[in-house]
Amino acid sequence: MPNRPGRGEALAFLRAELAAARSTTTELTTRAAWLAWARFAQQLFDAAPTPDSDGLLLQYGTYAFSGRPMFTLDLTRQFDINDDDGEHDHYVQVHCELRYEPEPALDAVGSFDSWFFHDTDADLDQWFAAMEKRLELLRDRGPSEIDLYEESRVGSFSSDGQRIPQESRIRLGRRAKPARPNI
Repeated sequence: MPNRPGRGEALAFLRAELAAARSTTTELTTRAAWLAWARFAQQLFDAAPTPDSDGLLLQYGTYAFSGRPMFTLDLTRQFDINDDDGEHDHYVQVHCELRYEPEPALDAVGSFDSWFFHDTDADLDQWFAAMEKRLELLRDRGPSEIDLYEESRVGSFSSDGQRIPQESRIRLGRRAKPARPNI
């Protein structure tokens, strides 16, 4: 697609948006991170010309991915990668994870996820508004950790033809909570 950045530029684009957001504040709040991610989410990239090839995912809940339970807000952009024949090969996801120390109010929120795909007739502004309401409790909080990374979900095939998922990650910007996160 002309005038659209390549999918490979997505993580750098998100990093730049978060850096711009943090340059105006002493501490990156959830609201500032959300607004930076929303600008990133509005940018169209050169994605595969197939349905659901450029998706946005907002999900949250209390999880123990790093060993101890943390309330995690995961803002994700997913790209469908096609093979040379134009068929689905794998997904690439760009994540902005914000983690918060557990507390009863956050645990009470439970878990949630919602998808938006750019190639549908759905209204992105309406989706953003609905997601912002979901983030109200977190809006002014500063996360304890921020993790930006890209992962590729590829698969190989077993002897009986079943796809075996594999995962590779490129991590950038994981930091404990400093006064100004280095993103």
